[in-house]
Amino acid sequence: MITKEQVAAEYQKIQDEICAGLEQLDGEAIFIEEQWQREGGGGGRTRVIQNGNILEKGGVNFSAVDGLLPDTLKNALKVDQSDFFATGVSIVIHPNHPLVPIIHMNIRFFEMPSVNGKPPVRWFGGGIDLTPHYVIDDDARFFHSQLKATCDKYSPDFYPRFKKWADDYFFIKHREETRGIGGIFYDRITATDDHSWDDVFEFSKAVGRTFLPTYTELVKRNRNKEYTEAQQEWQYQRRSRYAEFNLVYDAGTKFGLETNGRIESILMSLPPQARWIYNYQPEPGSEEEKTLSLLKKGVNWV
Repeated sequence: MITKEQVAAEYQKIQDEICAGLEQLDGEAIFIEEQWQREGGGGGRTRVIQNGNILEKGGVNFSAVDGLLPDTLKNALKVDQSDFFATGVSIVIHPNHPLVPIIHMNIRFFEMPSVNGKPPVRWFGGGIDLTPHYVIDDDARFFHSQLKATCDKYSPDFYPRFKKWADDYFFIKHREETRGIGGIFYDRITATDDHSWDDVFEFSKAVGRTFLPTYTELVKRNRNKEYTEAQQEWQYQRRSRYAEFNLVYDAGTKFGLETNGRIESILMSLPPQARWIYNYQPEPGSEEEKTLSLLKKGVNWV
């Protein structure tokens, strides 16, 4: 059976691969790394890239933390014991170009040891989702086809199941719109009769390694297109929606804050600049209005 040390080591490799690939993609900026220790146990490597040719702000974070869960999280996770271990890679990239999308990825593993003869609690979670400032149909289809191809290698059930999960999870209830065009999202995935722990771990790594080639292609398609000042204003408006979701609903943000995580690492997902314009309404028939019309649950992209 896989061990938590194996999972953490493989996740660190994925962090290294992605950082190297993103530096090559940007062509100018490089990641700055901060290694940190958590007071309750464990630590991580925060890597941030800023002010690049195309990557205005991005973070590729690895953490492996352990200790005691606070009562609020024990209740939320419906567990009795307190000892826990959690490791993962979390990524958010904000480009400086309104036709290049925001992207988020997370792969994670959670474990609680066996207590009083009970089996240990362990599961994987993660996913990739895309938040275009402007929804470009061909790009959306490409993105979802990449995720479906990864999922289909492990189960024909994964993509439709995890896509719906993403549609439901990345929903800004107070705006009645999705954060972007979704992707896949899964949580508390365990071994079953059909999938061993090794299978689930391989799937987690495959999701992590789907990120770089997929985002590289999307950036290359759009980075050299001309854009207007009005399109950049719309980008800042869409970034504000991203910030609202992360601060109000995001489970990873809440977990980090409630387990005394490193605040700079937790909030690296926020954009460098965003705007809240009062009662903004896009022009009828505009590309902005089209994008809003597609920020709905259940859009079939493949």
